[in-house]
Amino acid sequence: MSVFSQDCDLRYVGIYNAGRSWLAGAQAGMVDADLLAPQGAERSVVMKREVIRTQRPARFELAIASGASLRWYDIRIDVDHDEDGEVCGVIGTSVEITEQKRREETLKTLLRELSHRSKNLLAIIQSLASQTARHSVTVPEFLVRFRGRIQSLAYSQDIVTDADWRGADLMSLVTMQVERYAPDGMDQIAVESPDVYLSPTASLHVGLALHELAVNAASYGSLSVPGGTVAIGAWLEDREDEETLVLDWQERNGPRVRPERDARFGTSTLERIVPNAVGGAASLEYFSDGLRYTLTIPQDQYEVNSRSSAVKA
Repeated sequence: MSVFSQDCDLRYVGIYNAGRSWLAGAQAGMVDADLLAPQGAERSVVMKREVIRTQRPARFELAIASGASLRWYDIRIDVDHDEDGEVCGVIGTSVEITEQKRREETLKTLLRELSHRSKNLLAIIQSLASQTARHSVTVPEFLVRFRGRIQSLAYSQDIVTDADWRGADLMSLVTMQVERYAPDGMDQIAVESPDVYLSPTASLHVGLALHELAVNAASYGSLSVPGGTVAIGAWLEDREDEETLVLDWQERNGPRVRPERDARFGTSTLERIVPNAVGGAASLEYFSDGLRYTLTIPQDQYEVNSRSSAVKA
């Protein structure tokens, strides 16, 4: 804390414990214009004259440029009296609060980011509810499907939160979303993927796509019969001079697929909602012993931790 006093003409009379604060170069007889930038000096003078006029204390924050950054100070002012009790100027204190201001700005940024992510998540949930209701015949059917999709979002959200909102490790996402739908666990799932992190947005939507694929495989596809398997592969690939992440789901040894089966919300999620959300593209193909789903994810939606074995020849 620095302490200072000024006379009624607002010339500095005494400066104590100036340290490395904005008062470090102050000397008796100087005014605020000698120490501060014009805007800061004008504000300081206005506040101090008001204190002298009203004889009421005041408090304000002062920002001082320091290189490319700002240093903040909490200034408190009160009137000063002479031995006869007459007002003879002001006395004040200055406390640096730069770190406090930085913490406040960080908190504001985090709250804005939380608000943004919450709105995005609510929009996804609203879309889930609308699309699930559109393709559900009964209320119990709607509840079963909707709960499953909400639970899928929750699992992906947990991974993203545990990673401090960096995103989600693709392998963790696959294990979390798919394993519980395979009767023999990961023994039925073959996964080959680079060490890659998906962005928070991509994590939620890719997690939802994996959920839809796993539910379909467990209900109608290769995970619904003994010996059925799913191969999940991911690799980096250059497309139109830009790197993309390709995610591939291939079912094998499943019951004969009927591509004429009525489209459900799962297909609209896989073919439209997910690729649109990540800014990529998707294809859904039907083969005799299982379906194949391919999703391309643009570079701004992932980061690669290790590029060894990440690029497909």
